[in-house]
Amino acid sequence: MTRWAVLAYAVGLVGLILVKVLAPGFYAKQNIRTPVKIAIFTLLATQAMNLAFIWHLKHAGLALAIGLGACLNASILFYKLRRMDFYRPQPGWLTFLLKLSLAIAVMGGFLYLTMGHHAQWLAYSLSQRVLHLAGLVAGGAGMYFLCLWLLGLRLSQFKRRSA
Repeated sequence: MTRWAVLAYAVGLVGLILVKVLAPGFYAKQNIRTPVKIAIFTLLATQAMNLAFIWHLKHAGLALAIGLGACLNASILFYKLRRMDFYRPQPGWLTFLLKLSLAIAVMGGFLYLTMGHHAQWLAYSLSQRVLHLAGLVAGGAGMYFLCLWLLGLRLSQFKRRSA
């Protein structure tokens, strides 16, 4: 049961992180009202999703509603930042995001295919679980960085350039 809730929460992980990144953009411009209005709208939308999802997905539906609410919040914050001209992405960001998305998809596919069935996990001893989990973490990270490398992304590209 926990597995389904964690998977549902994972849907909104990026949204939760982006809200923490995007909201300060408004605060830096002394605009506190806009993120609060967006948060209230998102809260109402999340509650509506709770009602819609709980009947079929049970507890995982609540987690999914929270995750999708976070994605909605981040999307609206981004839209408003762009519309108010508080943020202008630099050239190359779309290509960068596409590369990251592909690497994440490859990593997710690898993890999904190699995680094994939940009955298998329950049959493992503690040491087998730890070893399998360590292998999954190392393999997932390896697939992610290998994919980025194959797509041409290098660490040197992250050096700060002078303005």
